[in-house]
Amino acid sequence: MKRRRLAASMAAVLSGVLACQIQVHAAEKPEELTVAKVPPYSPHQVFVPDISFSSMTDARVHVFDADSNRFLGQIDAGFGPGFAISPDHKTSYVATTYFSRGGHGARTDVVELIDNSTLDVTGEIVIAPKHGQHVPSPYNTALSDDGRLLYVANITPSTSVTVIDTAAKKVLGEIDTDGCVLAYPSGNDRFSALCESGKALTVTVDAAGKEKSRKLSDAFIDVDNDPAFVNAVRDGSRYWFTTYLGSVRTADFSGEAPVFGDAWPLVSAQEKKAGWRPGGLQQTALHVKSHRLYVAMHKGVDGSHKDPATEVWVFDTTTKKRIARWDLAKQKVDPLIAIQVSTDDRPLFYGITPTSDLVVMDAQTGKRKHVEKQLGSTSTLLVNP
Repeated sequence: MKRRRLAASMAAVLSGVLACQIQVHAAEKPEELTVAKVPPYSPHQVFVPDISFSSMTDARVHVFDADSNRFLGQIDAGFGPGFAISPDHKTSYVATTYFSRGGHGARTDVVELIDNSTLDVTGEIVIAPKHGQHVPSPYNTALSDDGRLLYVANITPSTSVTVIDTAAKKVLGEIDTDGCVLAYPSGNDRFSALCESGKALTVTVDAAGKEKSRKLSDAFIDVDNDPAFVNAVRDGSRYWFTTYLGSVRTADFSGEAPVFGDAWPLVSAQEKKAGWRPGGLQQTALHVKSHRLYVAMHKGVDGSHKDPATEVWVFDTTTKKRIARWDLAKQKVDPLIAIQVSTDDRPLFYGITPTSDLVVMDAQTGKRKHVEKQLGSTSTLLVNP
């Protein structure tokens, strides 16, 4: 009798539990997966190409909104990518390599077209399997001013530039650059490449993307005594090249032959003696409207040109005088290996630390605003169109 009453009681309890579960599940709505669009373009959106040296075939580009301090998404970027953004900010171009077996197998080089509103791949252009695979540079994949032509720098180790029609989505041709590397665009039909002699080769292309003319300049970089960093900053067709020992020289590539400005120093004799010099992987940033040049500086010796910066020095490019000196440690900011500045009237300054923290600062005062911890694994470059 007791067993029957116990069984009846247990049945009643289980029935109640089951009824509650049915009611709960009936009230629950099935989970719906949605994909949000990237917010409309803002000059405070930062694109950070990230190459992990422990996984070279799996690069990506992180997208971050510095106004809301929010990670927006990422673009898969393959092996050793080049990266460029269209003038209308709607499309990104990723020049990269894929292997059929991950890190080996049949090689395919492509330029992938990315819709910046969704970060989806919308198309690809197969290119010759020779694009330069190295730490990203703004000029290993670069666009003409109107965005019609895309230049992809190749090295096998012979050097050339692949010319692509972005509207037709096809390769127009390949131009031998005779040992000179990268592609610094000027205007809609011209690019220049840097040569190991310290000279610049300027190539003009015709409407079909074929070579129309070329001109080799005199040497403007002293490659033996004071080499220049390849990550020049740009104001129109004028580029600002910074040297290992801390001088600046402009190169205007708008004509068939470049026009070079006089070199001027970033450091005084006393500062040079103390070892102050530029360093990092992206050493300079330029805010064109305010004529401000930002330089990542450290105390070092010959061979320390890749060392991160402990200070950022700010110069007025019209007077060629330093107007600010930011001690990063005082702002509780780690040393920086790459810097960039936004292009708007209220600019933000960005930096990447060796541990891939993204630092956001006020570009006018140097005041720290935000630090996004470990945005990537080995972030090396900041792109802000």
